[in-house]
Amino acid sequence: MSTLKLISWNVNGIRAAEKKGFLDWLAASGTDILAVQETKASPDQLSERLRLPAGYTSAFASAEKKGYSGVGTYTRLPVRKTVVGLGDPRFDHEGRTLITEFDPFVFFNIYFPNGGRGPEWVQHKLAFYTRFLEVVDGYRQQGRSVIACGDVNTSFAEIDLARPKENAKTSGFLPEEREAMGEFFRAGLIDTFRHKRPDAVKYSWWDQRTGARAKGIGWRLDYFLITPDLLDNVVDADIHDEVMGSDHCPVSLVLKT
Repeated sequence: MSTLKLISWNVNGIRAAEKKGFLDWLAASGTDILAVQETKASPDQLSERLRLPAGYTSAFASAEKKGYSGVGTYTRLPVRKTVVGLGDPRFDHEGRTLITEFDPFVFFNIYFPNGGRGPEWVQHKLAFYTRFLEVVDGYRQQGRSVIACGDVNTSFAEIDLARPKENAKTSGFLPEEREAMGEFFRAGLIDTFRHKRPDAVKYSWWDQRTGARAKGIGWRLDYFLITPDLLDNVVDADIHDEVMGSDHCPVSLVLKT
């Protein structure tokens, strides 16, 4: 069986990740498409090896604000077209979105906003969620399959974080954020990890300030979402919490081709 391996990882600073062995990890990962979020750098700040690792082409979206946000997509597959942003000035200066059109599917790499800085940021995040779905729907109306991945910055269900009751009023698990994420699923997008592992308790982010990772107190904030037409192609979806180097860990999706 021929397969395609996709990985998403919020690296929390790609230059810092490089110093922690990111390129060695990538070379050993066997991934065909890698989406990284929170790169905190523009392409001209990256080493040549980081911009173009052996065997990959790359594309980046950077925030206007230095050292903030940013996403990058590395791929072994031929690229039809790359689109930066969601076509909305409210969001596109933040360097949060890369859309890569491949022959078999359209691939979204997104660093969704964090609502933790106050109510106005929660509203910004919810508006971003709505715009994301509008853009996905545009591709679906063209008959395209969609894969969307990245740091969604919300745990959808109680199983997705270690302390749901204590965090019921914390951004990342607010009722309105969970409801907005529920719109993804009502629109037909499928959470591949939860589809393959309905009862698994695994997390993809831990608060570094409190040593939460060593204590197993985490949140599942990173996802691979697919349109229903790709469901029969899903071989596996997992969270690689053994991989260090960031406050997040990689998440993966394997598809048969």
